[in-house]
Amino acid sequence: MAPEQQTSSGELARFLRARRTRTSPQSAGPTPGPGVRRTPGLRREEPATLAGVGIDYYTRMERGKETRPGPAVIDALARALRLDDAEHQHLRDLAVRAARYAPQATPAPSRAVRPHVRLLLETLRPSPAYVVSRSMDVLAHNPGGLALYAGLEDWPDTQRNLGRYLFLHPAARDVFPDWDNQIRHCVARLRALAGTDPDAPDLTRLVGELLLKSPAFAGLWERYDVTGRKITTKIFQHPQVGKITLAFQGMALEGTPGHRMGIYTAEPGTPDHDAMLLLDMTATPTPKPTPSQHKR
Repeated sequence: MAPEQQTSSGELARFLRARRTRTSPQSAGPTPGPGVRRTPGLRREEPATLAGVGIDYYTRMERGKETRPGPAVIDALARALRLDDAEHQHLRDLAVRAARYAPQATPAPSRAVRPHVRLLLETLRPSPAYVVSRSMDVLAHNPGGLALYAGLEDWPDTQRNLGRYLFLHPAARDVFPDWDNQIRHCVARLRALAGTDPDAPDLTRLVGELLLKSPAFAGLWERYDVTGRKITTKIFQHPQVGKITLAFQGMALEGTPGHRMGIYTAEPGTPDHDAMLLLDMTATPTPKPTPSQHKR
């Protein structure tokens, strides 16, 4: 087996093991096997039986030795492990990648943000807005988009990453009253990307750093969650403007290597909108990009 295929099948195996150990015998449906359970979750023979596949075959999948499970097997295992829609799709993606003898090359990460996208960020003011890479590097922002994450502006441009901020910046726990929920959502997003694109250099660098520096990240990473509650409203306890609750909308930017735009809004006339206006007025102006920033 080629090294690339071993990596892909290893991700499939890790995901199956993680979901099996997180699935309770009671939630799985039929009568669980007898005897004392030494490990949490299901035994290997239980998802195999529920999915209608051989125990040896399933064991090979969990050990990364079976790399070409068919769609029917994947769908049956998703039902057996009670996966939600996003987890089911992730399992399918892992299986497709594991079956490739020559995985598709990972596109080189790019920090380039087109001028018209930067102009759009400015026109969105006073709504805080930013552009992030697939691994959550902050690539561009308007004044409020950076100031909302109090203390992030103290870091150099190349270190500004929303995941790094959540886990490693000393202000993050105070800024986010629901910090625990924020970090679960963050790790689930990175886990989903790592499962289907494990060799992405920008991702591996970030994950490696957070695994070394943050026990909280390491614990969540081990769980292998790939979905989280969609966060459509975020609450900030900002040191300059106080408590502010904003609606959030994220969207993919076409023609980019996974870049996304995040926008925060508040209903005009509300205290949250007033706080948003104040933040925009007092934030450090966004420096104009140099020609080199467009070409990177």
